[in-house]
Amino acid sequence: MPSRTEITINVTLSEAERARYDALRRVLHERARDGSLAPQQRRVQLLSALTRLRQLACHAALDEVGRDLVDRPSSKLEALGSLWTDLKDNRHRALVFSQFTRLLDLVEPVLAAAGISFVRLDGSTSTAERGRAVDAFQSGAVDVFLLSLKAGGFGLNLTAADYVVHLDPWWNPAAEAQATDRAHRIGQTRPVTVYRLVAAGTIEDAVVQMQADKRALFAAVLDDAEVGAAATAWSEDDLLSLLTGADAARAADAGDDVEAVEEKPAPRRSSRARGRRGSK
Repeated sequence: MPSRTEITINVTLSEAERARYDALRRVLHERARDGSLAPQQRRVQLLSALTRLRQLACHAALDEVGRDLVDRPSSKLEALGSLWTDLKDNRHRALVFSQFTRLLDLVEPVLAAAGISFVRLDGSTSTAERGRAVDAFQSGAVDVFLLSLKAGGFGLNLTAADYVVHLDPWWNPAAEAQATDRAHRIGQTRPVTVYRLVAAGTIEDAVVQMQADKRALFAAVLDDAEVGAAATAWSEDDLLSLLTGADAARAADAGDDVEAVEEKPAPRRSSRARGRRGSK
C-alpha cells in the first residue's frame, strides 16, 4: 500500500465566532448542571448540547438559532478554501467528509467560486445517483467528492482521490479511519494525504484528545476488531468533560500551532509542519 500522511490543521476562530461559541458553551454548561433530570434525560441533554457546540465550531449557520447566518464568514471554510488552491494547482483530487449535511451545503458554493467541479453523496442520494457520482469521480470528470460520513464512510472504492479532508472530528476514530480507507485501499497507486480541520480551543480539540486517550486505552486491552465498538462507549463524565473542558483544551493544546494558523489558517504543502503530523 502507498504511504498515508495525516495532518491536523488547527483553525483559529474569529473574534465574533469565539464570542458566539463561548456564550453558547456557558449557557449549555449551566443547563447541564441541572440536577433535577433523570440520568437518561441528562445524557440526552448533554449529547444535544455537545452537538450544538460541534456545529457552531464549523459555522454559525449550523446552530439551531443561527440558521439565518449563512452569509457570515467561517474560519473553517476559509481554511478549507486555502486548501483548494494547493489541490487545484497540483492536480490533486479529494474526498471531503462531514457529519453535517448542512455543512456540505455551505461547502458547495466555496467549491463553485473556486472553479472546482464536484459531486455529492449523502443520505438523500438515490442508488442510481450514487452510482453516477462514483463513476464521475473515478473517471476524472470531477475533482472533489463531498460525502456525509454516515452515507459515504464505507462500501465505496474511491481510489481516484489522493487527498481526504475531514471537516469535523467524529466521536469514534474508527469511523473516520473507515472513511479515509475509501481512498487508502487496494488499488490506490499514490500516497494519500489526510487533513483534519479542527477548530482550536473548542469541543473539537477535546474530542480529538479524547479520541487519542480512548484509542490508547482500548488498544491496550482489546483486539483491533473491538476497538471501534468500545470507543463509542462514552460515559456521562466523559461527555460533561467535553462540555466543560474547552477552555482548558485551548490553553493546553493551542500554543504555537494556533499562532501559526492565525497568520495562515490552512498551510499549503510547503508549510505542513504547522499542523500536527504523523504517518502511517
